[in-house]
Amino acid sequence: MTQLYDLTVPAFRRGFASLSAILKSGEAYAQEHGIAEADMLGTRLIDDMAPLTAQVQRASDTAKGAMVRLGGVPTIAMADDETSFAALQQRIAATVAFLDGVPREAIDGKEDAVVTIVTPSRTLDFTGQNYVLGFVLPNFYFHITTAYALLRMRGVPIGKMDYLGR
Repeated sequence: MTQLYDLTVPAFRRGFASLSAILKSGEAYAQEHGIAEADMLGTRLIDDMAPLTAQVQRASDTAKGAMVRLGGVPTIAMADDETSFAALQQRIAATVAFLDGVPREAIDGKEDAVVTIVTPSRTLDFTGQNYVLGFVLPNFYFHITTAYALLRMRGVPIGKMDYLGR
């Protein structure tokens, strides 16, 4: 049986490695084409959707939140105040360092644990396994995919293999 740690932490590490790489491509593209960093980081698919910076922040929050909810480990506060590619890279690095500090035994064996998320509009209850497979991983990949799409929309020459980390 696959353990929850194996479903989460390696996927997060790989996702953050890909996200870091595509952000580097986005930064280089912006510099080469005279696009202001704030303009690139503020890119949105539509006005009511969060910008590129928030996609990175939410991917980070999703990974951290999973470890806190499943493993009971203390979180690290991040202010969501990144305004540069360098700051986003620092956030990714800090998130990966946090993940690296989560012991396997804090996550494994929590497949049947009750996980409750309270939102402004409702309360969501999961088992640990359903939380990971039906909420955490889809949410994490949503934000990485959206960051990829925002960069592609701006013309950054990245492709599927970049997203996949290959």
